[in-house]
Amino acid sequence: MKGVLLSGGTGSRLRPITHTGPKQLVPVANKPVLEYAIDDLKEAGITEIGVILGNKGRDEIQELLGDGSQHGVEITYIIQGNPLGLAHAAGCAREFVGNDDFVMYLGDNILKSGVTNLVEEFESGEYGAGIALQEVDNPQAFGIADVDNESNIAELIKNPDNPPKNLAPTGMYIFSPAVFDAIDDLEPSWRGGLEITDGIKHLLENVYEIDSHVVTG
Repeated sequence: MKGVLLSGGTGSRLRPITHTGPKQLVPVANKPVLEYAIDDLKEAGITEIGVILGNKGRDEIQELLGDGSQHGVEITYIIQGNPLGLAHAAGCAREFVGNDDFVMYLGDNILKSGVTNLVEEFESGEYGAGIALQEVDNPQAFGIADVDNESNIAELIKNPDNPPKNLAPTGMYIFSPAVFDAIDDLEPSWRGGLEITDGIKHLLENVYEIDSHVVTG
């Protein structure tokens, strides 16, 4: 399994902190957020990592991570350019991923529990994708996952009036290579980008099982 670490985006919602650099390098406890993601992937046994770069902060991110050897991983840099949606970013990694499964980790996330359990659950079955979910107090404000008794995702619902669950995606995913064919069939959303939730819905429609894992912290 490989890792795909998203490090694009402009960090507009973190201004003025991000006026001078990328949000993924904002320090938390004196450590850049991006390094927590690298550590989580390594702990899960993933040492081949593709880092998706946007137009902002390319040089700073590459200077920090280098070739990955200081972290005990191997890093390949992949240029996305303009932020055209999470599914577009995933699609940019197609050549790097090849026929492997991969964790897609948003580089501005910190998960207290890491990703090891998510990876182990995904590898225990035959899934098209796996999603980390978290309980939220106001599910009407989020995209919500309806999960069956076997923790498989039955449906993804955006801003539901009557949410069946209170479980929202955190921005942490695992995909089989089947997701690339799904991405090829996507059209841009009203936001102008390719939405990863649309790619997951495409997998559901093509009878792929989607695993879920509830995280805390």
